[in-house]
Amino acid sequence: MMTEQLRGRFPGPRRLSIMTGLAALALVVGVAALADGCTRHPGRATARPEKSTIVVGIVPAADAAGLYIAQQRGLFAAANLHVKIVNILSPENAVRTQLAGGYDVTIGDYVSYIEADAEQHAGLRILAEGSVIQPGNQVIVTLPGSRITSLSQLRGATIAVNLRNNIGTILVDEALEDDGISLAAVRLVQVPFPQMIRALVRHEVDAAWMPEPFLSVAEEQIGAREIADLDQGGAASMPVVGYAVTRAWEQKYPRTAAAFTSALEKAQVIADTERSEVERVTQDFLGVPPLTATVMSIPQYPLGVDRVRLQRIADATLQFDMLKERLDVSQMTSA
Repeated sequence: MMTEQLRGRFPGPRRLSIMTGLAALALVVGVAALADGCTRHPGRATARPEKSTIVVGIVPAADAAGLYIAQQRGLFAAANLHVKIVNILSPENAVRTQLAGGYDVTIGDYVSYIEADAEQHAGLRILAEGSVIQPGNQVIVTLPGSRITSLSQLRGATIAVNLRNNIGTILVDEALEDDGISLAAVRLVQVPFPQMIRALVRHEVDAAWMPEPFLSVAEEQIGAREIADLDQGGAASMPVVGYAVTRAWEQKYPRTAAAFTSALEKAQVIADTERSEVERVTQDFLGVPPLTATVMSIPQYPLGVDRVRLQRIADATLQFDMLKERLDVSQMTSA
């Protein structure tokens, strides 16, 4: 059944029925935002960047609101940057494409970056944090009428995640462990976000991990029922996504990196203080209907790079057997 309380940072009625047909979810990732558009001092670029045009690869989500705001408000343009935003539909290939020079910057989950740096010696650098989980922003859902109504009933269940061994896996594993459920007691199934509603309806999976705006769309479309808010226990206030470049790229284009980061962080301030701007860009860049944008839960949009916070992700990656040995994130955050 639809939830009766808004999970975001503002109270109010939870849901209005506004969308019909599973095809509507494709709007969330169907918008290819190829449009025109500075370090730790937002809005202050002191020198013209070496590279005037850069390509940013992104898995579309509300976590990237800062990027969209910087583009829409002309903050990149003011920093003498022409930014092309390219939607990534296959997260597995994002880092590989970046290492091959296909993207100047990517925004993605930290687990993928940490694994690439630890196992492939990718030489990645986290330029800025993108989002931190907030209440109701990352949730496990089931169909209305499902036998599963709580975490404890997930034993033996199949749970959809968009990619195994990524941030979704960490969040789900943390929730299960906090509830005393063995990780071996569930099966994670890889399903792209736009296909999760169909997978639930066809009973191909028992539950699904959904971030916004996919979560709100699923609740509107099929009355998806929330059984666990993942912003709790070991996963509370966990960093979700960040912006990464290769160290070689940053060394070659230091002023470009500085201009991009400064403009982005000015936009992060806007995203974190003006909810209406987040709603606007999720409509314009992700195709989210206006009423859904007003009720969806949004993450925190932090400034800078908090090494202690990012180390939590690296340690969880080791804890859940995604790494063979501990990685010190300072190698990915130090200049």
